[in-house]
Amino acid sequence: MPNPGKPGFGWGEVDARSTGRVGKAKRAHHRVGTALCAFAHPTLLIAVFVAHPALAQKRAPEPPARIEIAAAPIDVFDPRAPSQVRFGALEFRGGMALTSSHRDFGGLSAIRVAADGAQFVALSDKAHWLTGRIVYDGARRPRGIAAAVLAPMLGPDGRTLAARGWYDTESLAQDGGTLYVGIERVNRIVRFDFGRLGVLARAEPIPIPPGVAQLPHNKGLEALEIVPKGQPLAGTLIAISERGLDPQGNIRAFLIGGPTPGEFSIKRSEDFDVTDCALLPSGDLLVLERRFFLWSGVAMRIRRVPRSAIAPGALVDGATLIFADMAYQIDNMEGLSVYRNQQGEIILTAAVPLGGGVATRWRHCPRKRAIQYARAPCDARLGAFDVGGYWMPRLLGA
Repeated sequence: MPNPGKPGFGWGEVDARSTGRVGKAKRAHHRVGTALCAFAHPTLLIAVFVAHPALAQKRAPEPPARIEIAAAPIDVFDPRAPSQVRFGALEFRGGMALTSSHRDFGGLSAIRVAADGAQFVALSDKAHWLTGRIVYDGARRPRGIAAAVLAPMLGPDGRTLAARGWYDTESLAQDGGTLYVGIERVNRIVRFDFGRLGVLARAEPIPIPPGVAQLPHNKGLEALEIVPKGQPLAGTLIAISERGLDPQGNIRAFLIGGPTPGEFSIKRSEDFDVTDCALLPSGDLLVLERRFFLWSGVAMRIRRVPRSAIAPGALVDGATLIFADMAYQIDNMEGLSVYRNQQGEIILTAAVPLGGGVATRWRHCPRKRAIQYARAPCDARLGAFDVGGYWMPRLLGA
């Protein structure tokens, strides 16, 4: 029998006998459209705020479920200038708005896209896996999601992570077949043998520095990335808080394991908070950020931090590669993934937990080198985005 969700990259494969439904709650979002959606589905709120963990402990986790995801293309990033494709350091490629009738679809908070630009694994902020394959048209614009599988994340004891209160899964890092997941609110990091067991892998908590456990309850662990072999900090897990601040008001970040473990800070400016990070092939760190004001809505930006600046005790900053506000096709940007395709282009993919999820692709064009912005899968009720190149619009792609 095929292994559900096992990458090879067969992340989207699942046996028909293992399909099922998984209970999950969606996060309320600032935007009115999402709020209306939440009220339209009161059971989502009940799951988040009312359901008692003891109820979930009495039943076995639901098996992985194959789901259908509909995609509506997004071909314009700035509605005011439909023909414009260059934005900051990025070139817009396209995107899609994703929807599904499955009650547990959406709320995507992190994503990792394989080197083929198609297979992906993502997680929601309610402790669910989503795997599948991004489908493209002849112009390499994202046009759909195939072989999608949704499954609850399992804890060390085989129960769901959500059943033990570890539901706010916000960040994802990949080291070969091993996936690391950061859990906000409890501020823990767990790893999964995803390469061998896929979505049936069980979480294994890893040791963390005391500073991680001291992060704020709801502004804690938000971004993870692991430094690959061949780079100065190889084997280091980079963990960044959303808005856990040091005494100077900067974002706290951690180097876990590797040759020089310790803590560093990322310069906080213009009221932006960190939502994810990803490494470029060069080793520079892309930091995805979000800002929200009632009077202006959501804004996003991506900064590029030089790898040489990252060290214990350092205060790092970086050039802004992209900035966008509500005049563009953006929203609550949360997940970011980077890969280099066969053409040498660097692709960024982002996921957004909103209604009317979108996927887009962007290409980064410094020194005649292209980087695409790709869009990630998302839920019609929540939403997803992809960033190609160096930035993340409200789009999904690869």
